[in-house]
Amino acid sequence: MALLRKTRLGLDIIYVQAKRWENTVGRPEIQKFAGALQGQRARKGIFITTSDFSKDAKEYASRIDSKIVLIDGEQLTEFMIDHNIGVNPISNYEIKRIDSDYFTEG
Repeated sequence: MALLRKTRLGLDIIYVQAKRWENTVGRPEIQKFAGALQGQRARKGIFITTSDFSKDAKEYASRIDSKIVLIDGEQLTEFMIDHNIGVNPISNYEIKRIDSDYFTEG
């Protein structure tokens, strides 16, 4: 579990746990993380996985007092692409439109 300190904007301390999983992350893992948050007197956490979360895990995270954000593999990939982290562009496309001023009679 990693700790993110208070930001310049005055946001709270947030704990992060990232796991590389092949199988779905279930409720027991989220319960362990929630327990670790309580042990640190933390109210916010982010649980990141390369796979997915079970329905029970998502429901549990949404019902408890601690705020736990669940980021699955698909969301992680979107964040990586959006923020250019760990990715390289392989091609760019140029889209053109007709310049109607070029064709006007003068």
